[in-house]
Amino acid sequence: MNPEFKDCLKKQKIKKFSRGKALVNKELKTAEDDLKTAKESFNNENYKWTTIQCYYSMFHSARALLYSKNYRERSHYCLTVALRVFYGEMGFLSIDLIEGFQKAKTLRENADYYDQWSKVGAEALLDIAKKFLNVSTKLIKSNSSNSS
Repeated sequence: MNPEFKDCLKKQKIKKFSRGKALVNKELKTAEDDLKTAKESFNNENYKWTTIQCYYSMFHSARALLYSKNYRERSHYCLTVALRVFYGEMGFLSIDLIEGFQKAKTLRENADYYDQWSKVGAEALLDIAKKFLNVSTKLIKSNSSNSS
């Protein structure tokens, strides 16, 4: 077992969650709504909020993926670890998208805590968040049709 994932389980930052699958669609809808709002913020030249909203779109997409496995996160870091274990190591989610999620977290923290953001960063995150949502949705639909 991946040692980081094992540590997240031990610290209960990743836990089994029997209701996970029932909440997948809610998380995907939230991810879609956040991405839509991020696009509106970008069009209004509000790049700080674009950055933050893109990260949260990706966060909810990632959470939907984790919920589809009946797990729940209690840490943004452990959510990334779980994505790598369940989807990256299995070849379902590209390293580029997982790294994009990590980059989005860093850019969101910079915008939130240090008042640092840019149009270029916001524009890049819009593209990554859109891809992340599309791939997450396809993976979830594929998994649900395979388990039916």
